[in-house]
Amino acid sequence: MAEKPAAVAPDSAPRLTRRRLSVATIHGIWAAIIAALAAPSIAYLLIPARARRKNDWVDAADVAQLVPAVPLEVAFRRNRVDGWRVVSEKSTAWVVKLPEEIVAYAPQCTHLGCAYHWDPRQTHFVCPCHNSVFSVDGKVEEGPAPRPLDRYQTRIEGSKVLIGPLRAPSRTV
Repeated sequence: MAEKPAAVAPDSAPRLTRRRLSVATIHGIWAAIIAALAAPSIAYLLIPARARRKNDWVDAADVAQLVPAVPLEVAFRRNRVDGWRVVSEKSTAWVVKLPEEIVAYAPQCTHLGCAYHWDPRQTHFVCPCHNSVFSVDGKVEEGPAPRPLDRYQTRIEGSKVLIGPLRAPSRTV
């Protein structure tokens, strides 16, 4: 009599075949690729941009250089994050020692962004593009400019004037 092969019980675990091993390996590789691509995207979306920034304050001037109510144009370098690159750019500001504080104005006119200059004879800022005139405290005296000069945040550390980010423009109605 010939013996019959033993029947496999239906509830036993399936055997590991080459095909199953290949499919599992391919799925594992795809999972690793997707995780490697998704991790930077998730970090970019979930970590706020402000948390990734370094110090926004730069050394701009020495307090001893400032004469009351006489603006001083200062140049400084600031790092700007542009996507994944960090760009070092040169910028300027007009620093003024007012009776109650030291302010730093952005170098662009609030009308169309032209560069303005200080007129020492008439003691005010003049924009040559459309003849806007600003007082030493940044307020509009004449012209089409819609608001006062934009200001940088400033603070004093020792004898140095530090310039920070631009303040939000004040709305005048």
